[in-house]
Amino acid sequence: MLIELQKNLNHLDFSNLYFLHQADWLSFLLHGQLGISDYHNTLKLGADPETLCYPQWLLEGLNQIFADVPPNLPKILQSGCPIGAVTAEIAEKFNLSKNCLVCAGTTDSIAAFLASGANQPGQAVTSLGSTLVLKLLSHTRVDDARYGIYSHRLGNLWLTGGASNTGGAVLRQFFTDEQLTELSDRINPQQVSPLDYYPLITPGERFPINDPHLLPRLDPRPDRPQEFLHGLLEAMAKIEAKGYGLLQQFGASSLTQVYTAGGGAKNPVWTKIRQRYLQVPVMISPHTEAAYGSAMLAKSDSPNF
Repeated sequence: MLIELQKNLNHLDFSNLYFLHQADWLSFLLHGQLGISDYHNTLKLGADPETLCYPQWLLEGLNQIFADVPPNLPKILQSGCPIGAVTAEIAEKFNLSKNCLVCAGTTDSIAAFLASGANQPGQAVTSLGSTLVLKLLSHTRVDDARYGIYSHRLGNLWLTGGASNTGGAVLRQFFTDEQLTELSDRINPQQVSPLDYYPLITPGERFPINDPHLLPRLDPRPDRPQEFLHGLLEAMAKIEAKGYGLLQQFGASSLTQVYTAGGGAKNPVWTKIRQRYLQVPVMISPHTEAAYGSAMLAKSDSPNF
């Protein structure tokens, strides 16, 4: 298959073509400089965020496939670093100042982290959406493919984390929003549920257990729905605590505070249950829009914390 691909590509000239992410393309339309990216998006291309270089295996592979004239990989900049002013055409079209600077961007999840206000090692953001996503700011870089753990560079620090397949999507299988609110009010968050669940929609987990065949554990199911919900919320809190424990076990900074984003942040009972397991202050992120975090990043001229 590789040989056939090479035959189809050998007659083409890729010297003026670039690998780009969506964010890179949109930025190019504003500042007019092709082939520039940031160290968050380029992590998806295999770039090392510490050295800001692409791995040798990637460069050799591209040379092999594209007959020594591969498309250009984008230049890697620190997120938030100024790239240049908007083009005259863009300034006129959108009535912007000709001195308006475009900065190297980031990913949506990291922008959401920045929006929370977390900026000290040990502070973390848990996103309680359809899945459960943890991000912990750390002095130390942590990477472990066995558990799907990897770190983004964030100024002089590292943003390490992982994502579990549990989360709000499981709750929506059994309850409406109205039922979640009503039943949560009947739960004593200081009381430990005797139920031992591992809430998943389908078999398979990524983090903190890496097992593609892990089965959902949702039995026994009590007659009283608030007891069932209590068991689910408590199980997810255990998974969250285990996830942060794993990150720290592999060398991340000690957890000191957790901000919460996503729909689950609106449930105060769940927050109290989570705090019981995490043993650190848990609070709702003051800002949850990724766009707010992107604006903070641009304003800071790169986060050094």
